Amino acid sequence: MDTVVVTGAGGRSGRWIADALADEYEVVCVDIDHPGFEADARENVDFRAADLTDRGEAFDLLGEIDPDAVVHWAALPSPTRHAGGRVFETNTLATYNVLVGAGRAGARVVWASSESAYGFAFAEEKTLPEELPLTESHPLRPEDPYGTSKVAGEEVAKMVTRKYGVPVASIRPSWIQYPGEYNCRDVAESGDLSGGAGNFWSYVDVRDVAGIVAAALDSDVEGHEAFHAAAEENYLGRPTAEAVSEFFGGLPDDWTVDGEESALSTVKAAEELDWEPRHSWREAESESVSEPSLTR
Repeated sequence: MDTVVVTGAGGRSGRWIADALADEYEVVCVDIDHPGFEADARENVDFRAADLTDRGEAFDLLGEIDPDAVVHWAALPSPTRHAGGRVFETNTLATYNVLVGAGRAGARVVWASSESAYGFAFAEEKTLPEELPLTESHPLRPEDPYGTSKVAGEEVAKMVTRKYGVPVASIRPSWIQYPGEYNCRDVAESGDLSGGAGNFWSYVDVRDVAGIVAAALDSDVEGHEAFHAAAEENYLGRPTAEAVSEFFGGLPDDWTVDGEESALSTVKAAEELDWEPRHSWREAESESVSEPSLTR
């Protein structure tokens, strides 16, 4: 059984990823804190604590474990909860250290980039993209420290593939939602389109995020590739083009969205990873599903 290191496994979405991968891999969960030696880990799970912004700790950990694959999910997930410099430095340093450490170990990599890399989510002035739906080739123009850290991380990923020859998949998730807790629907029900205009009312279920990570690990993609992780439709329950036109006063010249189709295209993930989203807000917002636990 191959070994995969999952950083940020103690985080909310990281737990779902680590739990899903433990069915097929020996999973080493890495986070800033250890759950304690008294914690009874579930089958195929182990825990390590490390400060991944410390290059020595990161290289030491990955060199000792010598994993077959690394899922780098640890990050400060927003520019609004910490000082901007802390967000940028934490995310960029950790990504450099983990991805270079993985490259030295010859491990394939999947890591959490973000839709925020495009620059729309946290922009002071909301603007239209050049195309709808957005594809992974759309220009990246962030003006915030979080989105910029993800662009820097993708450049690190490209460097690692060139230097070490390992494949790196940069996953760009939309707003991650959890079964029974679909906060995006509060935006929809408020009737205020400004609350979700930064990502054009897109979302993704955490179980689909875990699914695309697993698919990327199993794929034969070479070099660096970026992939969207998004649901098939928006969370408004109305045509996407209608909402875009109402809020922005028009549509980009290049638009082909049909009905409630998501503003983030997942065609590339379907073609190259054989992955498609399986969950919709219509069922998941009231679904009762226990959160995964990495201990017994």
